Amino acid sequence: MNIHIFEGFSDVLLEVLVALTPLLILFIIFQFFFLRLQLRRLIDIGIGFLFTFFGLSFFLQGVHVGFMPIGELMGEKLGSISFTWILIPIGFVLGFVAIYAEPAVSVLVRQVEKVSGGYIPQKVLLYTLSIGVGLSIALSMVRIIFGFSLWYFIVPGYIMALVMVKYSSKTFTSIAFDSGGVATGPMTATFILAMFVGIASVTEGRDPLLDGFGMVALVALAPILSVLTLGILFSRKEKAHNDRKNTGTEINRHNREKG
Repeated sequence: MNIHIFEGFSDVLLEVLVALTPLLILFIIFQFFFLRLQLRRLIDIGIGFLFTFFGLSFFLQGVHVGFMPIGELMGEKLGSISFTWILIPIGFVLGFVAIYAEPAVSVLVRQVEKVSGGYIPQKVLLYTLSIGVGLSIALSMVRIIFGFSLWYFIVPGYIMALVMVKYSSKTFTSIAFDSGGVATGPMTATFILAMFVGIASVTEGRDPLLDGFGMVALVALAPILSVLTLGILFSRKEKAHNDRKNTGTEINRHNREKG
């Protein structure tokens, strides 16, 4: 059986091996000098490394043979539609579902809920990121349709972000700027980026190199603005949470002093 989906898979395996080897070496050094974990724990970590190795390899192979080609084909078909305004709501839906399914975003929202003690629910943060990125993809569609410069979105966007930082808490500021990097993960940087290149390639007067790219910059900006907005809305709830936390600390300290 001639299976073309595994064409070039050996090169992908080598790339992933090269990427993971420094991390493995660093872990071995820490294990030898600092961690000294038990054998059972080492076996679990080793199995985890194997899962990561093959998972990344199969994912990247899927990107090469599936995500990117189908993204470009879909972009070419969408760009050929006569009523181009439909691309804007389609862009919003694609951006929403791409971030909703983004593995890195799932990890982020779980960690935030865990560290925050549950007062920042992962569903709220997930929907905030998804809506923000959906709007950014819709704006990227507007940019391609009308030929607006990327600067018209990036410069005002970051000015707004810097202003909003003053009215948001340090917690949400940290989450916001991390979210910008997490949102530009494999779903966005493969499928949607390829789709934008396809749309720009069939849109009259658009250059795939100039107009197809730049979408990732907007996707990186959107979570920052959306999470900072959430931080401003959550400011009262966060203040009440911190007050309860400080009150509990004072009570514990008082009890220790009496004891």
